Amino acid sequence: MKFAVIVFPGSNCDVDMFHAVKDELSAEAEYVWHTEGSLDGYDGILLPGGFSYGDYLRSGAIARFSNVMNEVIKAAEEGKPVLGVCNGFQILLEAGLLPGAMRRNKDLKFMCRTVQLKVENARTLFTSRYTEGEIIDIPIAHGEGNYYCDEETLEMLKENKQIVFTYHNENPNGSLADIAGITNERGNVLGMMPHPERAVDTLLGSADGLRLFQSIVKNWRESHVVNA
Repeated sequence: MKFAVIVFPGSNCDVDMFHAVKDELSAEAEYVWHTEGSLDGYDGILLPGGFSYGDYLRSGAIARFSNVMNEVIKAAEEGKPVLGVCNGFQILLEAGLLPGAMRRNKDLKFMCRTVQLKVENARTLFTSRYTEGEIIDIPIAHGEGNYYCDEETLEMLKENKQIVFTYHNENPNGSLADIAGITNERGNVLGMMPHPERAVDTLLGSADGLRLFQSIVKNWRESHVVNA
């Protein structure tokens, strides 16, 4: 499986994402600049955290119009796994690949620490290596991670089991319904504010994030063996 790590002006977690996939997962990965016009050679798409285009206007609002985003949308429509973390999540929201929007953290402060997440749905291609209800330790680092959607959208997310991760014990940013990560209805696009790529080795304080990437590869390999 070959991953594309999308790099926007202002991305600063692209190296972490590349390390998680290349060194810890032993999968193929390449950096892809935001001006690229094709992602046809990649099996999975990763949108890292950071401050794309300086977070001007809104987080992810300008990156959404980058040339490569047409290809990210195409990849999502083809059923390829697309993961957006932190700023990547914000970009997916702005691009309409996920429902809802981000607001400033409830205390209007940037926060950076490890939090506990609850795995709400372990039957996605991103979470099959976890167990339902499991509590995991994943770091956060954001100033605009306060997820919001209208009541109708929230009910849809619940009904379709698109809420994959919630904050456990504390809600650090004020997100609606404690939401930390959601998928699209098809289940092949995941956006999450916490950083699994920063939790892939116990030397970093937690290796709980590694299983997310392992889940992607496992499910990709199984689907391609079946389809071979």
